[in-house]
Amino acid sequence: MHTHHNWTTTPITSDLLRGALDLEPTTHGVLPHRLPARARAQCADPQLAMVESQPSGVRLLFRTRATAVELDTLPTKRTYVGAPPRPDGIYDLLVDGRLTSQATVTGGNTVTIDLTTGTAEHQPGPPGTLSFTDLPEGIKDIEIWLPHNETTELVALRTDAPVEPIADRGRKVWLHHGSSISHGSDAASPTTTWPALAASLGGVELINLGLGGSALLDPFTARAIRDTPADLISLKLGINLVNLDLMRLRAFTPAVHGFLDTIREGHPATPLLVVSPILCPIHEDTPGPAAFDFSALAAGELRFRATGDPAERATGKLTLGVIREELSRIVRQRSADDPHLHYLDGRDLYGETDFAELPLPDELHPDAATHRRIGERFAERAFTTGGPFADHSA
Repeated sequence: MHTHHNWTTTPITSDLLRGALDLEPTTHGVLPHRLPARARAQCADPQLAMVESQPSGVRLLFRTRATAVELDTLPTKRTYVGAPPRPDGIYDLLVDGRLTSQATVTGGNTVTIDLTTGTAEHQPGPPGTLSFTDLPEGIKDIEIWLPHNETTELVALRTDAPVEPIADRGRKVWLHHGSSISHGSDAASPTTTWPALAASLGGVELINLGLGGSALLDPFTARAIRDTPADLISLKLGINLVNLDLMRLRAFTPAVHGFLDTIREGHPATPLLVVSPILCPIHEDTPGPAAFDFSALAAGELRFRATGDPAERATGKLTLGVIREELSRIVRQRSADDPHLHYLDGRDLYGETDFAELPLPDELHPDAATHRRIGERFAERAFTTGGPFADHSA
């Protein structure tokens, strides 16, 4: 830990954070959440609890003359029995909007997950420290993007000069909700998840409600979006509903309508873009649920497979093809009375030719190069001339 005596310690409060909807006091410091406490209280699912506390898109933001910054954090790292060790989460440092350094924190808590039994073992560990030095002289804006895939308690912030919050940078706020792909699965770092890349290209402030395995049309998520100030909203829906085999077409259609109705209670005229799933061959025409491929796991690889029967589509089981068709129909129907509602086919972001060039390594999730492609294409289709967000971004 730090022993220098000429540092300024600044309390980590909500005015220094972007991208978090709640800040929970803990024994060690504070824990950023991407869902508010009321939403978290309405669902006891361990998967949701894990992913909403992983700070995808959450960053510390402040203005300072400091040339050195230290941040103490307590990460919670995941390991999977039989799979290769996961790398430590990456922190991205931006100075005046430019990526200048990256760091990791060792130590922390560890959760060891056994996929064959569904059990998890928690091992506590100590906080760690990351240090950024030799920063440029003069007043500058500092952003520290927290690891998108590692629950991170913030313990202490130290700088060699005082810091001040940045109230407003004059940018529009884009709130995006989606699955683990939007959360940033297998992206290289927190600023290179596809939503972070798209936000940078679009010149907007990101609130990322991509929730791995948890984009399930939950009413509490719709209410969280309804109650969060935002200038632009997008919803990437579908893949998790197939993965979990959660509902049939009869339930899906009114659930989508209800989700949109709730959001519109708080954002009646906000540009709202509904995005269907990107290409995922195992689920294009085969329903879920998805399952781990244990033969691959035995070889040290994490892969997924579809376990449904394509014939079950006749009884209302969902596939990605069914979901795309229904989302497109719902948006066409509603847009007659809602001119600010739009639709984007996810295959425009990642389709068959992309899969041939950049296949999904585990059959579900894009790799780092594909995140970049999806982010660039979303920015082009949403933020440039003719796009649904074009006249509303910065």
